[in-house]
Amino acid sequence: MSDERKTLILTGASRGIGHATVKRFSAAGWRVITCSRMAFSEDCPWEAGPEDHVQIDLSDLDNVDLGIATMLERLDGAPLNALVNNAAISPKGPSGERLNTLTTDLRQWRDVFHVNFYSPVVLARGLIEALKAGRGAIVNVTSIAGGRVHPFAGTAYSTSKAALASLTREMAGDFGPFGVRVNAISPGEIETAMIGPEYQALTEEIPMARLGRPEEVASLVYYLCSEQASYINGSEIHVNGGQHV
Repeated sequence: MSDERKTLILTGASRGIGHATVKRFSAAGWRVITCSRMAFSEDCPWEAGPEDHVQIDLSDLDNVDLGIATMLERLDGAPLNALVNNAAISPKGPSGERLNTLTTDLRQWRDVFHVNFYSPVVLARGLIEALKAGRGAIVNVTSIAGGRVHPFAGTAYSTSKAALASLTREMAGDFGPFGVRVNAISPGEIETAMIGPEYQALTEEIPMARLGRPEEVASLVYYLCSEQASYINGSEIHVNGGQHV
């Protein structure tokens, strides 16, 4: 890191991988601008959290445009060194069941793709000048469900993550000439508040025989945004204990 303080914008910061990522960057001295549907929680530990939180509904693209304007105001002309597109939604049925191609309402498809697929590219385009100034890095959070039929993740979620992986490659080609790298991380079964006890059964197909920890994912995100990863562009890196092999 240089002597100048670096800045991260991260969506989906309120829990799980996003929360761990905020703490990892904050501990390294970065300024962190967080974005989520929820207002800032006073339980969150990072410095300047209330002042650097943007409440934004990523399922509403008009609201995303307003959020980008707010982010640029917060930056106040400063460069942006990293954008992490972590926010995602995965709707369930009335009894908590997985929604497949036959049972997913088209309005649910729309909302899932707005949050999981469209908002990452809309945010990146809206923040491009700040990213160019910071020779920044973009990290899109995909999923192991984007490459296989998952027993719990719904069809809309899974296909949106597959699309995001493809989008990452396209963005890497488009943003690379401006000095902005774009990569993806693909987590497997990570132990967060979002997953239920049924996920423990999946450890039988994981070579490391355990679920991942949010801190392990956050460390990879930090690496991809650091100078140590300065020639990594257009990659999707699996973080799943070998579950994909």
